[in-house]
Amino acid sequence: MKKLLIVTLAALLALSVSAAAQNANTFTTARNGNANAQKKRGPVFRATKDQIKQAQTILKQRGLYSGDATGKLDQPTRDGLKKYQGAEGIKVTGTLNAATLQKMSIALTDNQKAWVAAHG
Repeated sequence: MKKLLIVTLAALLALSVSAAAQNANTFTTARNGNANAQKKRGPVFRATKDQIKQAQTILKQRGLYSGDATGKLDQPTRDGLKKYQGAEGIKVTGTLNAATLQKMSIALTDNQKAWVAAHG
């Protein structure tokens, strides 16, 4: 009887150690993941509502977008941008970035020009 009790306690101890090790790994991963998520990103290039409207008009004229010029960067606009970018030989991102605005001959704001100068 004592032998059975000792074997049972040893098994429970082994399972507890294993579970504690898994919890420690999960905590470390979560903590490191949060640290990475909290790293501050620099400023991001953003198109203005007016620039998006201009781009939508250009995409519509080229038959790459069938919606209205709403100024919202919705999925149909992103799809049209991808087609445009592919046709123009620029990196296909589906975003209205500086390269796409410049290719469309849409003027950049002063802040956007500063961003391009700082980030290339």
